[in-house]
Amino acid sequence: MRLLALLCLLSAAHAADVPLPPPAQPVPAKVEIARGKFQPTVESLRHYVCPEWFRDAKLGFWGILGPQSLPEAGDWYARHMYVEGSPQYLFHLAHYGHPSQSGYKNLAAGWRLDKFDPDRLMALYKQAGAKYFVVLANHHDNWDNWNSRYHAWNSVNVGPRRDLVGEWAAATRRAGLRFGVTEHLARSYSWFNTNKGADKTGPRAGVPYDGNDKRYEDLYFPPHADTSAGYPENPPEWWPREWFWRMRDLLDTYRPDLMYSDGGVPFGDVGLSLFAHYYNANTAWHGGRLDAVYNIKSFAGGDYADGFAVRDLERGVLQGIGGAPWQTDTCIGDWFYKTGITYKPAKMVVAMLADIVAKNGNLLLNIPLKHDGSIDAGEERFLADLGAWMAANGEAIYGTRPWLVFGEGPHQSRGGHFNEGLFTSMTAADIRFTTRGGALYAIVLAPPSDGVVRIRSLAKPVGPPTNRIANLRLLGSHPAVTWSQDGEALTVRLPAGYRGDGPLVIKVAGRDLRPVVAEWFVTPTADGHLLCAAADARIHGPSPVYEQDGAKDQIGYWADAKDYVEWPLAIERPGVYAVRVTYSCAAGAEGSAFRVVAGDQAVAGRSASTGSWAAYRTDELGRVKLGAGRVALAVKPLADPPWRVIGLRSVELRPVE
Repeated sequence: MRLLALLCLLSAAHAADVPLPPPAQPVPAKVEIARGKFQPTVESLRHYVCPEWFRDAKLGFWGILGPQSLPEAGDWYARHMYVEGSPQYLFHLAHYGHPSQSGYKNLAAGWRLDKFDPDRLMALYKQAGAKYFVVLANHHDNWDNWNSRYHAWNSVNVGPRRDLVGEWAAATRRAGLRFGVTEHLARSYSWFNTNKGADKTGPRAGVPYDGNDKRYEDLYFPPHADTSAGYPENPPEWWPREWFWRMRDLLDTYRPDLMYSDGGVPFGDVGLSLFAHYYNANTAWHGGRLDAVYNIKSFAGGDYADGFAVRDLERGVLQGIGGAPWQTDTCIGDWFYKTGITYKPAKMVVAMLADIVAKNGNLLLNIPLKHDGSIDAGEERFLADLGAWMAANGEAIYGTRPWLVFGEGPHQSRGGHFNEGLFTSMTAADIRFTTRGGALYAIVLAPPSDGVVRIRSLAKPVGPPTNRIANLRLLGSHPAVTWSQDGEALTVRLPAGYRGDGPLVIKVAGRDLRPVVAEWFVTPTADGHLLCAAADARIHGPSPVYEQDGAKDQIGYWADAKDYVEWPLAIERPGVYAVRVTYSCAAGAEGSAFRVVAGDQAVAGRSASTGSWAAYRTDELGRVKLGAGRVALAVKPLADPPWRVIGLRSVELRPVE
């Protein structure tokens, strides 16, 4: 034990010291809010009404910078650099040294912003279509990106020695955009507390990480045991109070139009006090008009009817049209810049934006910033591609409201966080609707291979005359389209030689426009068989992804036995059908069991090797007897034996009786 203690002292003595920043002001002894009509209670805060500027804006951009940007190694670096054996720990060890000697304080002190030009970035964001911009004020690493009154470890005192929030705010307002801030501080007390650990193995086993150095407690927190990634389990009284005053300082100094807290309402009444303060202060800033948006991800008990804030979904969308405005936040890569990552293509983000706007939501999009404050060439190309689409089609997005249905087609989300993989597999049958000024916009999420768009919701109905189409126009600089309408669909033929690569927008003018067929079904061919193709499947769960690349045309990456895929069938005549499944399975991944369920009938299968994920085989699994009508067909994994993965290309039902 004496030897270990001596090693600890030697480690502390030889650690890479960082000069301490000047001390911050003491945190006031109690929480105080601005005067106004809002009180820190749910009942009082329910009087909040989302402002129209947010409902009209639709698209915002997000700037994320901090000491975690310096390694350019992706997300959660500050936590995992202190988790022995994690990728971040190994990266830190190789590039900066052992965390007992060179820790997060050293990253903070060494971080610079040599190429940070917020006005240039804002011009790129505005050209790409942004109507508002938000900046990361702090993450879970107990670091503030402004001249924080109540916290010494901030971007003015240490590292870049620049007021990032202030510079972003000025650039945003010069560009004529709305400005917002995001805070992720509340869980820092536990999330960042991995810095108190030590290696369990290796040459420095038992040597405390630098988070144990009392000189740096203002950054690393005093000693405690909670290392949960969520909100602290039993924080000391001073921590919620400090959180409140640091956030109040942020709001009062920069007067943002939008505030975002990463999670629910932190710390009960203390969290509600920040809401009340912000709403009262914002009302005073605007001469008696409440113009603020406060985004959170969850309400008490998961009840989104509370209505005192604007709901935010991380990397996900709603299942249907939201009764109140809401927001998705996502990123084209990782939240923090990661060298070598592949970015989402602009056409995928546009498809997601269309789905969100059709459901009464906004999209907040992060373009990861390099450690020096710049963006790379791939990100600039993405912004140019997005901007070109928005310039041609923005009237179908900005200032619009949902139609009577959000859309039609096979690819529809089950709703919730982390379900954006759906938007890699959109087809020309997937259409989303928005309205503005009497016009209806049909946003077709992928160009049709045959040059023909079929909008089932705008078919000519049987009965009272509705859906009386006057004219159509394809947005952008394209020749006129031809169209026809019957009881099945409004059929639009695109101009000869149309070469669009992403979503396209058809502007519809007419009278009494009402959805006739909002549902989509697999229908039988002339000989009575039904083909359920991978591109048309409804995906339930986060792991399966539609792949169309080279020889691949399948639902792959299907890693979780709880996930399944489904097609709605329209059975025109009863009968017995043979069930045939076409799939791929690389050698070594075979053996997964699954069921094909059609109504109350089911047949079982087990995967065999096809040699690769781009080679297919077809297995006939058995027969099902189906009556006429609407039937759901699903492929569901069986957990025993353990589900591995298949690449599902299609399920076919062939009539045999």
